[in-house]
Amino acid sequence: MRIWPFARRREIVNAVTPQADLVVLEDVLRRNVEDLLLVREREIRGVAIIFGGELLVTPRRALDLLQPRFKPFGYTPFLREERGKVWIQALPLAEVTARENPLVNLALFLATCLSTVWAGSGTLNPFAEPAKLLSGVPFAFTLLSILGVHEFGHYFTARRYGTAVSLPYFIPAPPPFIFGTLGAIIKMRSPARARNSLFDIAAAGPLAGLAIAIPALLVGLAWSRVIPIPPGYEGVIFGDSLLMRALVYLTFGAIPDGMDVLIHPVGLAGWVGLFVTALNLFPVGQLDGGRIAYALVGRHHRKISMATFAALLALGAVTGSLNWVIWAVLLFFLIGFHHTPPLDDLTPLSPGRRLLGIVSLGLLILLLPPVPIQVQ
Repeated sequence: MRIWPFARRREIVNAVTPQADLVVLEDVLRRNVEDLLLVREREIRGVAIIFGGELLVTPRRALDLLQPRFKPFGYTPFLREERGKVWIQALPLAEVTARENPLVNLALFLATCLSTVWAGSGTLNPFAEPAKLLSGVPFAFTLLSILGVHEFGHYFTARRYGTAVSLPYFIPAPPPFIFGTLGAIIKMRSPARARNSLFDIAAAGPLAGLAIAIPALLVGLAWSRVIPIPPGYEGVIFGDSLLMRALVYLTFGAIPDGMDVLIHPVGLAGWVGLFVTALNLFPVGQLDGGRIAYALVGRHHRKISMATFAALLALGAVTGSLNWVIWAVLLFFLIGFHHTPPLDDLTPLSPGRRLLGIVSLGLLILLLPPVPIQVQ
């Protein structure tokens, strides 16, 4: 793989192969499989060629041998277990040499710098008060640091495992959107090799982001003040998660009635970092939490995704917060419940990762404010 920022990428192509050719190819691939799998069943399903039986070597060994054997034919092996058999599914996965365009990533990042500075300044018309934009720099710098570390946690872990992945795409969202950004994403252009690597790639982002968000929140709270709530206050109220409540108590002690924390912009960016991490940790689809859930439970991941969707709707109903209903609808239409399996879906997650995965999903309880944002 080439050195950053240019990379080879692989993507699934919708190849159309005549059925007669597929029959011939199935016979060729079967001969490449028979020393690794005691073949009991064979099937051609669309452009996929599937062999079922008993594996004669370890899954890792089988994958190491099958990948170079299938590659000349434009196919990639996926290993899974179902109905008491091991299945090797050959799918057409073509390697496409393509250069990333880092100028697109840079342009989006610079646009997000501007939009978050604008949002952090609190001014509605930056042209009328250009000097006031400087007051938005602490918020923007802190928030972009959290988001950037989160995404590059994914990026460098994926590159370490040889998984094709894009550079981060930052998403600007100028005011009136309150934070100036919708976050950042990276694109995984090839499947993870195994559940362990899938887990590491997924968990690296939230854990790296929290390593910046929590200290930023502590610093921001140290620079914040406790003030009386103005009579008839109208404005935005940011909800407290359990972790936020604990850090506020650690900094100020018990807050008297009629008082509240006037949070510093750096602390607000830390709050956003915790909230974004919580959203990403929902075990749905291909969110970070969804990938962690797949690494933990495999094909049962879809049931967990659907249960989480229902739980979000219930949370919205119980708290009366439209935040969760909107998020559930976005997950349903934009993310969905599907997750691409790793190449080796047989090797279970290591015990240490399994424990860390449960802890990571459990962070939702600490990071999730029941009512994230209220406008009064």
